[in-house]
Amino acid sequence: MKKVPSIKPLRLLVVASCFSLPVLAQKQSGEIDSQTFEVEKKKKIELPPANRLYNKLQPFTSEEDNRKLNYEFRTPKLTLGTPKITPTVLPVNGENKEDEGGNLNNYVKVGGGNYGKIYGETFIGNNTEDLAYDIHFKHLSNQTGPVDGQNSANSENRLKLNGQYIGNSFKLGGTAFYDRDNYYFYANRSAPNAEILKGNIRQTINTFGVQVGLDNIDNNKFIDYSIKTSLYRLSDRYSAAETDWGTNFSGSVPITENIFALLNADAYVSQRTDAETFKRNLFSVKPAFKFSYDAFTVTAAFKAVNETDDRLKINRTVGFPQVEVDAVPLAGVHVFAGYGGDLNRNTLRSLLGENRWLAPNVTIANTERSRDIYGGFKGELGPSFQFEGKVSYATFKNFYGFNNDWLDSTKFAVVYDADYIKVLTVSAQVGYQYQNIVRSTLRGDFYDYNVKRLEAPWGRPRSTVTWNNSFVFSKKMFATIDAYYIGGLKNKNFQTGTTHNLKPIVDLNLKIDYLLTRNFSAFASINNLLGKNYERYLYYPQQGLNFLAGLSFQF
Repeated sequence: MKKVPSIKPLRLLVVASCFSLPVLAQKQSGEIDSQTFEVEKKKKIELPPANRLYNKLQPFTSEEDNRKLNYEFRTPKLTLGTPKITPTVLPVNGENKEDEGGNLNNYVKVGGGNYGKIYGETFIGNNTEDLAYDIHFKHLSNQTGPVDGQNSANSENRLKLNGQYIGNSFKLGGTAFYDRDNYYFYANRSAPNAEILKGNIRQTINTFGVQVGLDNIDNNKFIDYSIKTSLYRLSDRYSAAETDWGTNFSGSVPITENIFALLNADAYVSQRTDAETFKRNLFSVKPAFKFSYDAFTVTAAFKAVNETDDRLKINRTVGFPQVEVDAVPLAGVHVFAGYGGDLNRNTLRSLLGENRWLAPNVTIANTERSRDIYGGFKGELGPSFQFEGKVSYATFKNFYGFNNDWLDSTKFAVVYDADYIKVLTVSAQVGYQYQNIVRSTLRGDFYDYNVKRLEAPWGRPRSTVTWNNSFVFSKKMFATIDAYYIGGLKNKNFQTGTTHNLKPIVDLNLKIDYLLTRNFSAFASINNLLGKNYERYLYYPQQGLNFLAGLSFQF
């Protein structure tokens, strides 16, 4: 397939990339990623079993789970819904394993399903008093897809090695990984398979990466610190590539009993190759002071950011004052308000993580959140209910979005709004948990875009709702039921001048895991129970009703 030369967009698109929305990544298997529960981090770090160190699928135990769900509204990018193919295979209820010599942390899983789905995964790890390590491999493929048979097939391979050493006062960890994704540009394919050369619509993304981190774990040390450095290399089937090296430091020093000095610093050096080769760098430093007294906390900071881009001829330094106030008027209830801004870094890797069907030579620029005024509340009612709400009114520049390319509607261009626009975001969520038996989270996010240079906020939802539930029915059976809604999506075909209002996405998924013996379990996942071939992106329908079933061996 010949490369399509880059063109300047006729119109620029606004994207709410800094909204407080958990990632809703739509899977090629017709499923949307479940919301992740964040567990409250404790300062004192103890070496846990290997399965907890690296977030592998871990067995359930009979002990009561006293961890609280920690809901945090952050400002990550609003992921449009990458068609990833990673169905969640449920953990194994290992309650009776404690009596038989402890939990079995290693496993091998195999399974299959419709659309020619093939699944295999293995995890092997070990840990001692101060050392833990593991290796994790996963393969998931669909031999056919939602349209045109094998021309919409896909496969995913993941290999990851982890290691962690805990000394008396520090923690040293490292990760190395290799990812390979293979898929096809199957949009608008109406001709029979025999008339299409698969090699002309095929794409393969290879990513190698390594990361090393050092953290202080000694509460008695005067200076607290954390430093991490990572390097990755991404390449595709054509001529696009990206090399990125990033280093992040954070530290704190107590000045008095109630005042702390904080420092965060980041350095990113990257090189991108496509039609041409150029460098994109970003350096930032953010000193801050935090005052905390009883039920009142104030944090004031100033973030200075320098960005350079050879292709866009950018070399500038901008500053963002930041302040946040947090008060506890009632026990267990926080009320917060703040003002701030930031420069959000975009890379080819991050954009492909949101939309894998990018056209060649896409423009990559960072997004500026120049002013963000926000406020909200969070807290809990008793041991079982948690709640949080937030309203944000922010000004953005260079917000990006994805719309079908002007020359080839089967691929997507990244378009930006160079003007300053206002976006109102209202977010709320409630959670319920009962020991380790029931967990339920309901979340809604609603957006109002005051676009200027656009007909509409292409590719961005007006509303999203997620409802995630997990149940332990018995010592041997565990299940999850997840529901998703995404509405208000629009895309435009600039070749025909037609605007398309995409139908709202309603997705319902069910997963069950059943323990057969101490070493064997069976799992089944049924996704898109409503059987809708919805489109998260224009011209890319997703799989309808699909399932994955298999066996797991733990050792």
